[in-house]
Amino acid sequence: MPAATRPAPGAAPDTGVPRTVLACGEVRTCLLPAGQALDSRAAAQLLRLRADERVLVSERPNLYGRSPDTLTGVDCPLPSANGARVRAVGTVAARASLTEGRVLQTSAYFTLPASGPDHRRPWGDYLVRPGVVEPLGKLPCDAVAAGLLDGGGHGDLDVGLIAGGLLTRLLRHPLLDQRPPLRSRQTRLRWVALTAPPGEAPALERFTLAEDELRTVRLRVPEDIPAADLAGLCDDLALHDWLLTTLVRVLDGIRLGPAAPGSWPPSAPDGGLPPVVRALRPAVDHLLHLWMPRARVSGELAPLWEALEERPGFTRQWLALVQRVRDQLTLHAIPPVRREVEPAS
Repeated sequence: MPAATRPAPGAAPDTGVPRTVLACGEVRTCLLPAGQALDSRAAAQLLRLRADERVLVSERPNLYGRSPDTLTGVDCPLPSANGARVRAVGTVAARASLTEGRVLQTSAYFTLPASGPDHRRPWGDYLVRPGVVEPLGKLPCDAVAAGLLDGGGHGDLDVGLIAGGLLTRLLRHPLLDQRPPLRSRQTRLRWVALTAPPGEAPALERFTLAEDELRTVRLRVPEDIPAADLAGLCDDLALHDWLLTTLVRVLDGIRLGPAAPGSWPPSAPDGGLPPVVRALRPAVDHLLHLWMPRARVSGELAPLWEALEERPGFTRQWLALVQRVRDQLTLHAIPPVRREVEPAS
């Protein structure tokens, strides 16, 4: 009888399951269409996607609610940058979250192993591995990663459709009065994470602002980082990118500067607020207190925020925008100086 073999020191045990080489997801972010922010009870009611699992609600460091995961079965080709046709079968995990009762996000994500069987398995085999989509055959990892970021073609696996469908469902909830306090647009953040070589730390390789409110993120991470943690990082990036984008648009187009001469004291029927103050006040009431990067990012992935702080400088830009808002509010709180001009003799 041959002697039993043992794995080399430090080697991963052979579990019979192909190792994960790629993770992918998409996040949709928008302002909750409600006149008032939801409290913790209402947030839990909105996010109750499944009757068998509770909604996670926390109040520190800010009010946050997250739904349990739901699963969507998929059986379709994977998008590929080189035209390779790889069929994949499995389940995509999706969830929703609400920050401070005001910003709603839906996120869908999955992982891909390096290879799979040549034929489709029974559905029960896929259900026991939630959030895993298995290729039939070998996965062309780099080509599929590029295809997933590009969005693929008609009929290809589109994780954004799953995140978008969940968002549409939540936006129709009877709790919402469809009266948002300010105008804003929905953003999309699409991400892929490839496996880093052994011993390398996680890295954010690329963050891109694309057209149609789309952002793309390419990560390189150790194999053992859970996909849920990657999704949490990208939820956090998407939230703060949406805050920046929204505040830029609030300021864009407003005629900034001091109040016009002769307009003080104001006498408008809406309380007498100058137009600039009326435009900026919803941002102060509903957005400025939400900036809190890495509040719920795992410790291993939190350092990736440093890349965005260095360039393009998320927090620097946010602080500059907030200061502009506060300066304008201060400027319009000061009555304009009136000068008396004596008539010529």
